[in-house]
Amino acid sequence: MKIKKAVIPVAGKGTRFLPATKQIPKEMIPIIDKPMIHYAVMEAVESGIEQIIFVTSSGKSSIEDYFDRNMELETFLENNGKSDYKDLIHKIGTMTEVLTVRQKEQLGLGHAILCAKDLIGDENFAVILGDDLVLNGKPVTKQLIECSEKHNNQSVIGVMEVNPQETNKYGIVEGSFVEKDKTLAMTRMIEKPEPKDAPTNLATPGRYILSKNIFSILERIPRGVGGEYQLTDAINVLAQEEKVFAHIFEGDRFDAGSVNGYLEATVEFALRDSKYADVMKKIIKDKVEKYSIR
Repeated sequence: MKIKKAVIPVAGKGTRFLPATKQIPKEMIPIIDKPMIHYAVMEAVESGIEQIIFVTSSGKSSIEDYFDRNMELETFLENNGKSDYKDLIHKIGTMTEVLTVRQKEQLGLGHAILCAKDLIGDENFAVILGDDLVLNGKPVTKQLIECSEKHNNQSVIGVMEVNPQETNKYGIVEGSFVEKDKTLAMTRMIEKPEPKDAPTNLATPGRYILSKNIFSILERIPRGVGGEYQLTDAINVLAQEEKVFAHIFEGDRFDAGSVNGYLEATVEFALRDSKYADVMKKIIKDKVEKYSIR
């Protein structure tokens, strides 16, 4: 079963980035020269995804516009001898098919996923949280798709190892390994357990391959923590009704939805980009020298 569609929820208010997000969607804040949502979509495209479904809210139209064609800008760039930029803009506008659906009330991640039900239809799909960025040679979503295919197209939750003393910051999975050091048959997810109560140190940062059956579960579960429909609750039910796997992906993850994580991602992305690595190294060196003498 080929995974052709990915849901990217972008309806949140981005309060941790106020006042910037008063008018600009958090997902459009740039990391170097591309908005952070660009990296999430590129991950999907490079994983073989053919259709992106944005779950949006009021004030988020610039996200959809970014991935649309801008003929006026393309013509301007072509007429002014900037064909390289014209080709870049054209590529962004044609990289994938984009659909949007409104989440009229922010009632949790589970509710956001449920909003995409009619556009997903009767097939399994990917979920990518756009402010969780991962740097790696092979896209995380592709790693999870391959794991799902290996295990009869079952659901797969992407997980990463975290400091055992910081499990109370994450959703943590429990299960038993079916592939040494890589993939677990998952029994449940626990939201932010204290270190003494955590069954593992494997956390879920926002990458999923989900069975189409998740929708019927999301329609019947009650509201959970914070009065919201929690995706974690639905996945726990799913794990009771069919197999769900947790796969330790390869790559470095950055929580670009927080200011600290965003700053770290900006530095890391620059250092790994041949166009900006040298200038970023010089900036870091100069600033360290400047402020270490105080």
